[in-house]
Amino acid sequence: MITLRKSEERGHFNHGWLNTYHTFSFSDYYDPRFVGFRNLRVINEDRVAPGEGLPTHPHRDMEIISYVLDGALAHNDSMGNGSVIRPGDVQRMSAGRGVRHSEYNANPGEPVHFLQIWITPAERGIEPGYEQKLFSPEDKLGKLKLVASPDGSDNSVTIHQDVRLYASLLEKGQEVELQLGQGRYGWVQVAQGAATLNGPTLNQGNGAAVEAGELVRIAGADEGRSEVLFFDPA
Repeated sequence: MITLRKSEERGHFNHGWLNTYHTFSFSDYYDPRFVGFRNLRVINEDRVAPGEGLPTHPHRDMEIISYVLDGALAHNDSMGNGSVIRPGDVQRMSAGRGVRHSEYNANPGEPVHFLQIWITPAERGIEPGYEQKLFSPEDKLGKLKLVASPDGSDNSVTIHQDVRLYASLLEKGQEVELQLGQGRYGWVQVAQGAATLNGPTLNQGNGAAVEAGELVRIAGADEGRSEVLFFDPA
């Protein structure tokens, strides 16, 4: 069974400098039907205006993944990391027992469009950590590329939870599939473009929960290239 989360039904706040959509309950937005999906706690689609961003603020006991779709996102943290995240990069920050960081649009001339993803860790109070890796379009085109996993397999970033995150770029009609095992569930998020999920079409911003044991088929359904994320949490 597939449960659709429509893009237009997400939480939405436009603060001027930040235009944000919340797939799951977050901050001042609460929907009892969508508090999270198993260990997947947050998928926020954010657009930050040029020169704007979040000043230094704290996090703890959360695995945070930043996935940039357009533009450039500057990151600095209390672990001493400073970087710019661009399309193709996957950044993982393990907040653990506590970390402080800032995020700003690194481009003075255009907005940055990115997904911020939070996953609850398997263990609280771990040592904070940071990792960033680049995955080329060729890595993801016409395939489900593993970009985050609990063991860092296939050169993915390592997250401290039994969740696997795949990214895919699909031309119109290109299809990828994945067989979910018993006890394994799926969440599909259309980051850009449109895609079909076992038949029905999901447009940009749509998400969908997939029951355990399903055969998942995702196909590009946009005239341009579509970008899809697939989460496989236990």
